[in-house]
Amino acid sequence: MILVSACLLGLNCRYDGQSKVNEPLISSLKSTNIIPFCPEQLGGLPTPRYRAWITHGDGKDVLEGRSWVVNEVDTDVTAQFIKGTAETERLVTLFNIKKAYLKSKSPSCGVEKIYRNKKLVTGNGVCATMLLQKNIKLISV
Repeated sequence: MILVSACLLGLNCRYDGQSKVNEPLISSLKSTNIIPFCPEQLGGLPTPRYRAWITHGDGKDVLEGRSWVVNEVDTDVTAQFIKGTAETERLVTLFNIKKAYLKSKSPSCGVEKIYRNKKLVTGNGVCATMLLQKNIKLISV
């Protein structure tokens, strides 16, 4: 089983209510058992929702309580990001996940690039950090 950011599969779950459908990815996974997921929705955030970013550091800092996630109207949504990460961790355990395709630049799923205070910087998102800590192979799309 492989986790795949649901927005990459065409599900309209991004902050703007849209998707980032990736047809080559979908084609390559046609005969693979996948679990579509969106940690922000799993954490209870609505779709559409305000754009969010990590305030300082990266996902590791959020998980360790040194940073938080706020949205563009300055609402703290850290609890929802952490809850969505915990729910994703349950999926990883239940289905023995070893690999995930994640949406690039996301404060949840970003691998090596995320938005911090509206600027693209080096770092991993909150959920991506947990997946890395679980030794899940991450592929940024």
